Amino acid sequence: MRKNKIVDQQKEFSILALDDDTLMTETIQSYFQTAGYRVDTENDPTKAAERIRTQQYDILLLDFLMRPICGDEVVRQIREFDHDLFIILLTGHKSMAPPIRTIRELDIQGYFEKSERFDQLELLIESCAKSIRQMRTIRSYRDGLQKIFELIPVLNCQQSVDEILSQVLEQVSELLPCQSSCVYLDFAPLQQDFTLDNDTKVFRGTGEFEGQEQFGSGIYQNLAKGELQIAVDLDKQLMIAPLFTEGHYLFGCLVAQLSENVKSEDSQLFEVYSKQVGSIVSNQLLHYLLEEQNKKLSDAYAVLRKNHLETINVVRQMVDAKDFYTRGHSDRVSFYAVKIAQAMKKNEAYIERLKVAGLFHDIGKIGIPDGILQKPGRLTEEEYAQIKQHPVLGGKILNSISSFHDILPFVEAHHERFDGYGYPYGLSGYDIPEEARIIGVADAFDAMTSKRTYRDNLSLPEAIAELKRGKNTQFDGEIVDVFLGLLDHFDDFQQQLSWTFSDAVLFEQKHGGHNETVSQ
Repeated sequence: MRKNKIVDQQKEFSILALDDDTLMTETIQSYFQTAGYRVDTENDPTKAAERIRTQQYDILLLDFLMRPICGDEVVRQIREFDHDLFIILLTGHKSMAPPIRTIRELDIQGYFEKSERFDQLELLIESCAKSIRQMRTIRSYRDGLQKIFELIPVLNCQQSVDEILSQVLEQVSELLPCQSSCVYLDFAPLQQDFTLDNDTKVFRGTGEFEGQEQFGSGIYQNLAKGELQIAVDLDKQLMIAPLFTEGHYLFGCLVAQLSENVKSEDSQLFEVYSKQVGSIVSNQLLHYLLEEQNKKLSDAYAVLRKNHLETINVVRQMVDAKDFYTRGHSDRVSFYAVKIAQAMKKNEAYIERLKVAGLFHDIGKIGIPDGILQKPGRLTEEEYAQIKQHPVLGGKILNSISSFHDILPFVEAHHERFDGYGYPYGLSGYDIPEEARIIGVADAFDAMTSKRTYRDNLSLPEAIAELKRGKNTQFDGEIVDVFLGLLDHFDDFQQQLSWTFSDAVLFEQKHGGHNETVSQ
């Protein structure tokens, strides 16, 4: 049973076996097709790159010594247009393998010394398949979160609960492979605060759930008996999410039946989206009731802001997931920025804005291709130009959420320089928002004092010297002086921030290394 399950999983992946030895490619094809993979063969290395360009492959197995060109030249051709393909090099003997520097430069995942047994090669391929599956999950989740950012503002534009629910059912089908969906609302719990003249129950359904109000009511009643956050029925490909008001009153449920098996990222996206729906629907109702009964709206918007913060924090973690070695960077930048603002005697509102801006200062990197952020070595001018757009991209992401408009200038300007040679707008001096100048100092200090696998961190004296050297050129000199006055407590700061380094350390211990990535 378990073997059949593994074979089914391997069908997700396609392999191209490239070797000028026909017997070798046929043997590989026979072995790994039996293991459940889809395997094609190619014996002409001059045709391999174009074949990979026009067809979809996940893993390439290729011989190093071939005629008329060797395997490393084939890989160079492929890497010009495909950085996602996992490549395993086959050699007749270890002494015939290319230098380790070549393997790193060409992003080759490993090599295998040919033998009559393929069990070690099978383990390598299984490891590649696991990594590919994880990357697919991350990209699917990232794309889904971006879709939620696009969909939520549409809900906020609707004028009534009916319009919102119609949009919700459409959006669930856009977000997930959904064949049927429904939403059930019961406003009765709100009657302890308001007198409702109309029917307190609302139901909308599509597909098999159209007109099935009893089904929606039954789901809602079952949820009311427990503390469920989200329920998944794998047999029925069903997902159920409760809808809560700000006061944690359960007032409805959202149900989606998928056309395929439920994946973990599906349930996570559904939970994030349902929180937004719960906030928006309940806020719309409360807005109407408060207008009728002359009650303030502040509490309704508080839950909306809280849920927006949770959603954006997920996106920030997705940025961290692109590079484990910068994980925690945004938390540390926010921490240092807050310490500076407190030393400058700023008020609580100012400090709160700065804290959030520090957390999200690099959120625009979600829009930068993985191949650029994780590229080993130096970037091209075109790639660096894309990197320099991440403050602008961050502003665009946050601009869709009105409650974060006040931090947009700080996110967009955190790479501006005091002397005017920064980016993206070339602002200088006091034209740069003070909050952005603070984040710029905190950002640079953390980059200097954080260890990477490709370089050691600077010592505290070295980092202090760099800050002093950048006074009134890269940095606002007054802010640098304030920060330097705080660094007597650097050891205490490091202890408080120790949790921000743990994931990167564990990842390094587990995987044993990391190619140098760009840090901007």
